Amino acid sequence: MKDNKQYQKNYLQQYTDRYGRLCIDNSQIDAELFDTYGVKRGLRDKNGKGVLSGLTNISKIESYKEVDGKSIPCDGRLLYRGYDINDLVKGFSQAGRFGFEEVAYLLIMGEMPNKSQLQEFKDALVYSRHLPTNFTRDVIMKAPSKDIMNSMTKSVLTLASYDGRVSDLSISNVLRQEMKLISVFPMLAVYGYHAYNHYVKDESFYIHKPDPELSTAENILRMLRPDKEYTELEAKVLDTALVLHMEHGGGNNSTFTTRVISSSGSDTYSVIAAALSSLKGPKHGGANIKVVEMMNDLKGNVSDIGDRDEVKNYLTRIVEKDAFDRSGLIYGMGHAVYSLSDPRAVIFKSFVERLATEKGREKDFALYSMIEELAPEIIGQKRKIYKGVSANVDFYSGFVYGMLGIPIELYTPIFAMARIVGWSAHRLEELINVDKIIRPAYMSLAKDKEYKPVED
Repeated sequence: MKDNKQYQKNYLQQYTDRYGRLCIDNSQIDAELFDTYGVKRGLRDKNGKGVLSGLTNISKIESYKEVDGKSIPCDGRLLYRGYDINDLVKGFSQAGRFGFEEVAYLLIMGEMPNKSQLQEFKDALVYSRHLPTNFTRDVIMKAPSKDIMNSMTKSVLTLASYDGRVSDLSISNVLRQEMKLISVFPMLAVYGYHAYNHYVKDESFYIHKPDPELSTAENILRMLRPDKEYTELEAKVLDTALVLHMEHGGGNNSTFTTRVISSSGSDTYSVIAAALSSLKGPKHGGANIKVVEMMNDLKGNVSDIGDRDEVKNYLTRIVEKDAFDRSGLIYGMGHAVYSLSDPRAVIFKSFVERLATEKGREKDFALYSMIEELAPEIIGQKRKIYKGVSANVDFYSGFVYGMLGIPIELYTPIFAMARIVGWSAHRLEELINVDKIIRPAYMSLAKDKEYKPVED
């Protein structure tokens, strides 16, 4: 064997290229067999309805109404612990409050807090919002990565080493661990970005500590920006984004991951690390990045973004796999569950319009609105669809983050800062109600084979 690093690298590349094809050949399953045996790929039927795998009191999604025994598509609704998301957002917005903390209390504790309960909860989050001595230097700043989700996962798993009760599954201890992680997630993400921005991109380095008097949304902007400054509207829009991304029905991939890992008896840090790994996928939490990339490509290929016909032609080319990444997808349009509308996108749009006006981005907002109107028609003409197509919350979230000056590397981590609340609620519900490990069934198609020695 040659002791030459370049030779070894080339050998490994050639080996995996050659045998990767063998893996494909021996692992391919005839697509028709999934229908033959009634296997729902992705645990969903053709209408996007998921296979029933559990019960929950945490949240609910409505996208259809039963009329005379038939499922009729309707405008989407999202309920947190029975409360309509529209009412929750309207409640804290009209009162001039930030909503992240009180909605987090609602999801985790199961009921709306009164004033004293909300203050106690905020205090508990503040007292949890600190990292171990030298953790930022010794963990976050070491081996910084452009993939901030991976950086966060590393940090979460390392925090387990500082917890003397890491494997204690009592509900009070799990709640303590979850509140700790909810509190420090913004620090893990923003500090991870600053480390990458300095050591990899060679930019200035600064670390701002969170202010105990500020909300979660305000602290995110404070820690991210060199001058710690932000407008009230900026903070309120980010706060609303966090609330809208906080939880979604329990059936999404990262929440199901949370349930699966929790059912095995694993510790909170391992569970949340697994959920992070699930969320980072472009088919889940990374979807808004694809929207931004698509919009940038559109602007580079359409001479007048205000010309409806030009924009429509570009979108048609996307669906025909002749533009952008040639996937045939208009990113941000359509959802696995919603049909006529995604309530989160509907709520978010009004906040987006106000922010676009403040930032002088009215033309961009008009473009997004135009695409939201055109895309369903084009997709309906070019694709066989089983339910309606509408804008989802990811369609607007990337645009918002861009207006807030949030770097694209932090788009998915911001999703995680919100969704960890939902994960925490589902972990508690799983531990409280279910004592069996989740173990799905797979039908084996393998046939018996006669063993032969390697020499033969």
